[in-house]
Amino acid sequence: MFSVKDKVVVITGGSSGIGKALVTEALARGARVATCARNPEKLQSFLVQQDRFFCFKADVSKEQDCKIFIDAVNDKWGGADVLINNAGISMRALFEDAELSVIKELMDVNFWGAIYCTKFALPAILERKGIIAGVSSIAGYRGLPGRTGYSASKFAMQGFLEALRTELLYSGVHVMWVSPGFTASNIRNVARSSDGSAQAETPLDESKLMSAEQCASIIMDGVEKRKRTIIMTGQGKLAVWLNKLLPSLADKLVYKHFLNEPDSPLKKY
Repeated sequence: MFSVKDKVVVITGGSSGIGKALVTEALARGARVATCARNPEKLQSFLVQQDRFFCFKADVSKEQDCKIFIDAVNDKWGGADVLINNAGISMRALFEDAELSVIKELMDVNFWGAIYCTKFALPAILERKGIIAGVSSIAGYRGLPGRTGYSASKFAMQGFLEALRTELLYSGVHVMWVSPGFTASNIRNVARSSDGSAQAETPLDESKLMSAEQCASIIMDGVEKRKRTIIMTGQGKLAVWLNKLLPSLADKLVYKHFLNEPDSPLKKY
């Protein structure tokens, strides 16, 4: 089994939520961890500085930021063994009402951020026969109403990773993605509204959701076991299964689920 101990693990979006939990989990397993975030100060104040941790300010939606970040990792530790494309944002608005800039921002962060970082990290990962992972979502298997841009970005990420995995099938590099269910984090609080502003509240009871720490542990276990994909919850597995076998029923059930959210945008219809 692959071990991250003494390996260089690069995690994007490490300042909060699942990303922050991944940083602490990888450090606990003995990895050397590099992370980037638009607000790295949040992580700097949380972690005691140590020679196994490297924090960098970068916006993954910007190609040059990603290149500078990966170059800095290469300069510090010679390259990455593991890249976890975690940085992401969500949305909650009907497509009819959403400004196109909202959809573009989600694609820039969730999809292009993964493309940029993977492109620049790939030479070292090829040399080290490492691992490339993406933190996706059930929204990457099944389009979710009120989350058109988010679903599109996760479908795109999964298509990219699947194609890349096939290209690299005999290279020694492992490519995978993981799909958490609803996780207690701030992603919904900062999810974009129709005009691009932060939602500033969550429609879910966060106390009933999987913790970011539990999610990170499952992800790191999957990385070390070189899992193909991970769908973390029974609800998620059921949604994927129904969508494949009974897609018309899945449409109705998914619609009903999101219609019952507090202040659901679907109530417009």
